[in-house]
Amino acid sequence: MSLGECWIGVNSHIFAFANKTRWDVRGFESLDSDQWYLVVSNHQSWIDIIALQTQLNRRIPFLKFFIKQELVWFPFLGVAWWAMDMPFMKRYSKSYLAKHPEKKGMDLEVTRNACLKFRDTPTTVMNFVEGTRYSDEKKIRRASRFEYLLPPRAGGIALALSAMGEMLNVMLDVTIIYPNGTPEIWALFCGDVDHVVIDIRKRPIDKWMTSGDYSNDREFRARFHQWLTDIWKEKDQRIASLRAEFPSS
Repeated sequence: MSLGECWIGVNSHIFAFANKTRWDVRGFESLDSDQWYLVVSNHQSWIDIIALQTQLNRRIPFLKFFIKQELVWFPFLGVAWWAMDMPFMKRYSKSYLAKHPEKKGMDLEVTRNACLKFRDTPTTVMNFVEGTRYSDEKKIRRASRFEYLLPPRAGGIALALSAMGEMLNVMLDVTIIYPNGTPEIWALFCGDVDHVVIDIRKRPIDKWMTSGDYSNDREFRARFHQWLTDIWKEKDQRIASLRAEFPSS
């Protein structure tokens, strides 16, 4: 993890050298590198990850992402993810479980076991709950009710809370906007990432969120979906408010 933080530090210096970025960061007060965090964010560009790593590095523990277990065999990156203790999760399809009912619940157990090592080391788990980067085309295709967001997908965050709920101290609700237009990854190398706004709000992780059975309890699943949808409604309004501060957006 220390090597990972140093790697991010080098990337941040390269970012700053290539881009004269104006950073407008809100809500960094009282963040602690000795706490356990769940970070939930909207997703617009590959630069989101670099921006979050740049601004959160050493303010909170090293960002970790849940990764499909099959990707451990991905050339080079699989070894890097393993070395940095990324939690690998195993997911079974409904058709597979229909043929192998004895495997039901094993995916959560594998994920829990992968997270056991985090009990003694402060950890941050990151989740983009939209599942993909926002675009107008995707908004139409997924019939989004939100102005600036795609509908949230609750399965990943429910899995994270179920696997690590007892460890996590607080959720960081992160909103990212680019007032002068969402940049593609190539803009980073061309020095065109000129303004980034990152807004962070702390949210409690209540006991009910970590104790339910998302896969099999319909009432819990409905409650969880409603909780996440309410957060997304607030985030949509917050994006509108942030964009109003910068007329060029």
